[in-house]
Amino acid sequence: MTSALLCSTRQKTAPTMAADLQAAGISVLATVDDCSKLVQGVVLHAPDVVICDVPLPTSAWFQALQVVGQTVPRPLIVFTTDSDASHIAQATECGVHAYVVNGYGANRLRPLIHLAQARFHKAEQQRQAYEELATRFEERKAVDRAKGILMRAQSLSDDDAFRTLRSAAMSSNQRMGQLSQHIIQSAHFAEAVNRSGQLRMLSQRLVKLHLLQAARVQAVHHAALLQDSVQWVDSNFALLRKNLSQPTYGDLLAQVAQTWELLKAALAAGGTDVVEREAEALLMGAERLTASLESSGAAAPLQVLNLAGRQRMLSQRFSKYALLALEGEGVAVELAQAGMRAAQQEFEKALTYLNGLPLSTPAIHEALGAAGVAWLQMVAAAQDAQRLSPAKRGSRLEDLAAGSETLLGLFEQLSRHYEHSMQMLVG
Repeated sequence: MTSALLCSTRQKTAPTMAADLQAAGISVLATVDDCSKLVQGVVLHAPDVVICDVPLPTSAWFQALQVVGQTVPRPLIVFTTDSDASHIAQATECGVHAYVVNGYGANRLRPLIHLAQARFHKAEQQRQAYEELATRFEERKAVDRAKGILMRAQSLSDDDAFRTLRSAAMSSNQRMGQLSQHIIQSAHFAEAVNRSGQLRMLSQRLVKLHLLQAARVQAVHHAALLQDSVQWVDSNFALLRKNLSQPTYGDLLAQVAQTWELLKAALAAGGTDVVEREAEALLMGAERLTASLESSGAAAPLQVLNLAGRQRMLSQRFSKYALLALEGEGVAVELAQAGMRAAQQEFEKALTYLNGLPLSTPAIHEALGAAGVAWLQMVAAAQDAQRLSPAKRGSRLEDLAAGSETLLGLFEQLSRHYEHSMQMLVG
């Protein structure tokens, strides 16, 4: 039996209509007498059809009917005495399937209900067809974007990128559109993790370059690198502000940006202690932001990208502490040497882990090998500089500086490899 919710503002006809509906084989689940109760009644009783007997519908009634159509769609019939053409059009816009002017006849109830149901089912079919078409269109756009990502990341042609995408979709038992959306999201988070990770590295690199300038080790060269690093940080902030969700990450990014302004001021003033303090604050803020991005990305390879990115920071941190150990006295030297040991242990542990990963290509394997050699050379230069007198350590400090920049370049290259790898993009 077809069930109905009756909404009537005419007290005289409400009992008559309810009885006529029952006589026509329509089960009246409930009757409401105000538009404010309409949506609640539909949700509560879940009728097959909604019938309204409203002589002069107000804007509130039209709004209630529209909410029903948007949230709990049902066949909608309105009996009214209102023949205003604009109200008829408004009723149609609100999703009313039968707007019957000048009352009803008991003998017409069933045909009108059948008419409303037929129109409702037709509208539902059209809505579903539209949604399917819109979904296919959005998936087509996603496929094109994913192909573009693969073409840039893997240096593929359009056809090769499409074949790669299709093969990955088949092997993962996903639609191409679904996989494409995943690739787009993975690329988005991978770039954000990489950029945020660069902020960690740059916090340490800036101190290292500041110390090299103060020690007059290739002062002009390192001054230029310091200015380049400042511009690098600024460009990363600009990109992260553009690409990251402000409601989700805005507070973390704002904290890091505020710390960066303090560090820039300290670099301009030239005090090593203040520069080091603000750089450590920038490092901690960037660590929080990077960890949040990694956990939000929901792709295990992001952990590998983050780990490779930390190697950039650790190479700069080790060399920074090596320079601080040479500059300081007493307890400051001991603290700097402890910092060197901690950075060395963390770097070497991560390097061993990365070398053992199956997530590798010939290019990654070659870069990791070169990084291992460069790391040993840099550590040796730092140890030699500790043993030599200030007058004799100049060349080893240059080797230390050059080694740290070589490691930075190698792990930048590795981070790009991990960021663009198929394992990263398909999660």
